[in-house]
Amino acid sequence: MLNPGQGRIDGQHYLPVTPETCRWGWWPNRLTDPVLSVADGAVVTVDTLSHEGILEDQGRDPAAFFGARGVEEGDVLADAVEMARDVPHTFGVDGPHVVTGPIEVQGAEPGDLLQVDMLAFELRVPYGVTSNRHGLGALGGEMPDGTAPADTLTPGAPGGTVSVFTSVEGHASEGTAVLRYTGGRAVRYPIAPFLGMAGVAPDTDEPVPTRPPGRHGGNLDLKHLVSGTTLYLPVQTAGAGFAAGDPHFAQGNGEVALTALEGSLRADLRLSVLRGPEARRACGLIGNPLGETADHWIPIGLHADLDKAMREAVREALRFCESRLGLPRHIAYTYLSCAADFEVTQVVNDVKGVHCMIPKRDFPGL
Repeated sequence: MLNPGQGRIDGQHYLPVTPETCRWGWWPNRLTDPVLSVADGAVVTVDTLSHEGILEDQGRDPAAFFGARGVEEGDVLADAVEMARDVPHTFGVDGPHVVTGPIEVQGAEPGDLLQVDMLAFELRVPYGVTSNRHGLGALGGEMPDGTAPADTLTPGAPGGTVSVFTSVEGHASEGTAVLRYTGGRAVRYPIAPFLGMAGVAPDTDEPVPTRPPGRHGGNLDLKHLVSGTTLYLPVQTAGAGFAAGDPHFAQGNGEVALTALEGSLRADLRLSVLRGPEARRACGLIGNPLGETADHWIPIGLHADLDKAMREAVREALRFCESRLGLPRHIAYTYLSCAADFEVTQVVNDVKGVHCMIPKRDFPGL
């Protein structure tokens, strides 16, 4: 258990989950005041809180919700209890996600890139929840289908929300999810924690809902952004306004049921500003967020129409291959067709995502 302020905190700065440091259901915009200001290159330890167990269709009482699933009251996060009790939230109007931030990165200006290094993740609790609700998910209107056992249902939830509790054994770097079902049987699968939401403040005065991702990042749900990876974000406002949330213990590409294995995480993040030639050396002339792992560059396409998200992902991959790798456009198109993998990131966030896995092994020295 990692309640606020407890356990190991490695960052130069620490940002807990409190009613003052978080927003429930809305992403920051250019008018949102920062809750923390840090220097370029600072390492920040950020607590994130899963919305599962605190929402209205789950009773808005995390002690009762998790207690019904065998969790002792003392093993429910104090900030989950506080958020559900003290922070105004309107179900169906406000988004579901709890967002920590925004963080001002000093010196960041529109046109720069914010480099977010995912240094480490720690599980704040040894359990998570996966929910299929609102008639949403890849099979909206078809699932939930009314066949789920009563102990997975949230009583009185519109549309019969199904919330499946999953325990976790081990730690963030080598943990195993234990998904139990009928007759004492269980499916066991490895966890791979990451932040479903990471992004900057869009340059708008209008309210920004948390659910759809965009050029600002936000609810990307890109499963490859685990510990040791990097996310590059085009800065849109002075100070960048970085925020994070929607912590995941594990997710499959597509995230078909609506949510992943949702569970609260503590994240160590390095926030750095890249400008001009330095930004171009990192990721060329990208228009959307870009991921990077030890083995791949990951351009991202986003659109409400999955076919158009795929087309945008191809355009972003072409842009990267031309401006970062130096390939002529027709050669880049040929290469992507032969050697890159385009994967469906998620189909459940209103704006859908497709990402491209470009292997670094094919470009030694770059």
